[in-house]
Amino acid sequence: MNGIPPSATARERSADQGGDGGTPLSNGLKQRHLSMIALGGVIGAGLFVGSGAGIAAAGPSIVLAYAVSGALVMLIMRMLGEMAAANPASGSFSVHAGRSIGPWAGFTAGWMFTALLCVAVAAEAIGAAGIMTQWFPGTQPWMWVLLFMVIFCGTNLAAVSNFGEFEFWFAALKVAAIGIFLILGLLAIFGALPGTAAPGASHLTGDGGFLPKGVDGLMVGLLASVFAYGGLETVTIAAAESKDPVRGVARAVRTAMWRIALFYVGSMAIIVTVIPWNESSITKSGPYVAVLDYLKIPAAGQIMNVVILVALLSAMNANIYGSSRMAFSLTSRGHGPAFLGKVSGGVPRRAVVLCSAFGFLAVLFSFWWPTTVFQWLLNMVGAAVLVVWGFIAAAQLRMRRQLEREAPEKLVVKMWAFPVLTWVALAGIAAVLLLMLRDGDQRVQLLFTGGFALVLAVIGLLRSKVGRTPVDGERPAAG
Repeated sequence: MNGIPPSATARERSADQGGDGGTPLSNGLKQRHLSMIALGGVIGAGLFVGSGAGIAAAGPSIVLAYAVSGALVMLIMRMLGEMAAANPASGSFSVHAGRSIGPWAGFTAGWMFTALLCVAVAAEAIGAAGIMTQWFPGTQPWMWVLLFMVIFCGTNLAAVSNFGEFEFWFAALKVAAIGIFLILGLLAIFGALPGTAAPGASHLTGDGGFLPKGVDGLMVGLLASVFAYGGLETVTIAAAESKDPVRGVARAVRTAMWRIALFYVGSMAIIVTVIPWNESSITKSGPYVAVLDYLKIPAAGQIMNVVILVALLSAMNANIYGSSRMAFSLTSRGHGPAFLGKVSGGVPRRAVVLCSAFGFLAVLFSFWWPTTVFQWLLNMVGAAVLVVWGFIAAAQLRMRRQLEREAPEKLVVKMWAFPVLTWVALAGIAAVLLLMLRDGDQRVQLLFTGGFALVLAVIGLLRSKVGRTPVDGERPAAG
């Protein structure tokens, strides 16, 4: 493509920001909301609980795995920040892919991401309900799922500032919890906590070495770490509803990256330094609980259960928000049913209700058909984040050159060492996909996700050929 004509670009921006009749989304998010969404969006149950499987597979080399995957995530986030600062849009990377690659790409990336978030809402609701039934044994999981879905559907139906406040405090609690964990861990490593001796490097090298299961174990840990970073895209979706989206997303991206590296890589380093990597409690109770128990912190399990519950509820809230805004943006650009494009009070309420309903329906699937329908849903979106990251990198590669030619003043945030690091990111994504092919369970997810992406791409291409979406972002003519 040689670039979209200015008139089409204007129509696209208008369609993306407007709903039915051109009603715009609100701009109720503040800078502090964006900064905390960027920071807390990737701190979820995948880190607090899921990292245990990665440690069991990789041993101390999980630190290297998280550092490598964290570097890839930083590249993706930087590319996304560059495009979002240049052209803020509620459809984020879907809009950028549609403009740079073609309408089919925006259609594919957008609906795949929407499906991913809706299924994730179901998984998170089930996890949160599991914690609540532990605390209240006489209750049923569906009761808690229904309560959480009603609360967060209601939150997202109200003004976007409500969503921002919920996420701000949820993220603040998660960040504070990890901050305290890092401080306690450092004190333990240096022998400054009562009743603990400085472990030195004994657990890093003395329990089978830094690579106890060889390169294969490191590769499994790398896959686990990659998927733990999912969620970074929400901040660029939210930026479109802030008072100063360009400055907001630029600052959020710049400040979040090093903090994410500190929290993820730092946490892994402390865990495998303080206790042996093959300690059974790491996978049974979770690595954070295992460390706190080892340090004899009172009620460590319950403290972390509260933090994990907050992480799950935060993810539910953010995923309902992200999926509804992406569905709204897709509809505004002619990629979905028109009734979802109506905005009321600055909120796409029909899209919120639909995405919440799909999430609740997916929960019911998990009760009715846990090994068939729900497992299919999980498999279909299992590698979706990698597909999305691939579209982000490909879109940035093309959009950057177009911006340099036509509007260099929009490059408020620039990708480092362009285009070399963009190609490095694409190579990294391809490498992760190849690693998934080596593992049986991961291979099934990859094939399901690939099939889903192919179906969406074919639908998007057919829609383009029959003139349903002549220019991505241009609303089809009435009638």
